[in-house]
Amino acid sequence: MKHKNKLLILTDDPAAYTALISGLEFDDLEFFAFREAENAGPYIEDCEIILGEPSRIAPVLDAARNVKWVQSTYAGIEALVTPPKRTDYILTGVKGIFGPLMSEYVFAYILAMERHLFETRENQERRRWQDMPYRSLTGTLIGICGLGSIGRHIALTARCFGMKVWGLKRSKEAVPGVDRVFTLSEIAEFLARPDYIVITLPQTPETFYLFDEEAFQAMSPSAVLINVGRGTLVSEDALIRALKEKRIRGAVLDVFEEEPLRKESPLWGLPELFITPHNSAYSFAQDIVNIFAENYRRFVAGQPLRYAVDFDRGY
Repeated sequence: MKHKNKLLILTDDPAAYTALISGLEFDDLEFFAFREAENAGPYIEDCEIILGEPSRIAPVLDAARNVKWVQSTYAGIEALVTPPKRTDYILTGVKGIFGPLMSEYVFAYILAMERHLFETRENQERRRWQDMPYRSLTGTLIGICGLGSIGRHIALTARCFGMKVWGLKRSKEAVPGVDRVFTLSEIAEFLARPDYIVITLPQTPETFYLFDEEAFQAMSPSAVLINVGRGTLVSEDALIRALKEKRIRGAVLDVFEEEPLRKESPLWGLPELFITPHNSAYSFAQDIVNIFAENYRRFVAGQPLRYAVDFDRGY
């Protein structure tokens, strides 16, 4: 009898993943899908593969004694790499699907702010006819913190608008579409000039509270901060002070130190701040299953899996 690999799916939408993976017709794959980990009890120990959201996988990882490979459905895999989590399996992330979605989000806000769309809507509600001068994006400067697949897509989108692009990353090598690359040791110089600063970095010990009092002091008073990376990269207390003291023009936050954002948080009441509920880029099931399918074929063939995570680096 042919051996079947056992796959455990832990996701908010098990029905969608069940339908899509059934359609792959992998004869050597047996799978079980659940929303809640406690319902997966009888299957956890025997599974060799887990597909799902890191926060759902983390509580059962120790019990999955035979697991060889975990495929995350999210870009953020902190729940699986924060010590002392296991590292005796292959963890793969997702790349190449969030760049377009996050570019749409970032430029929706940049264009809305440059063309005064929020103010124009308020004027419409008040029946006020008022011209609002604006500038072209051509020649404005965007600084992108993190030049992985998401940051690079944002950079190329910015070039389509004629913007100048600076980037911040671990190493100095050139990146297509980026005019100048800075390292973390040069962050003060990097922050000094951009009109928009976009964070796409992962959470690591190096990036925790990267945007603190000193960082906001280094930014231009006309700068807008857009965070689609991780909430822990920005000190919310420092950001609140920077906005209240008008040390920066504004901010757009899709991620927060604690989620969901508590109702009593002072962030809600800041007029220069726009808040979204961590939805700049959804993990659409079809996109994730496409990545899983390619990696499963590699897994069966004994080939290296795509988007493998370095546990030491955390990404």
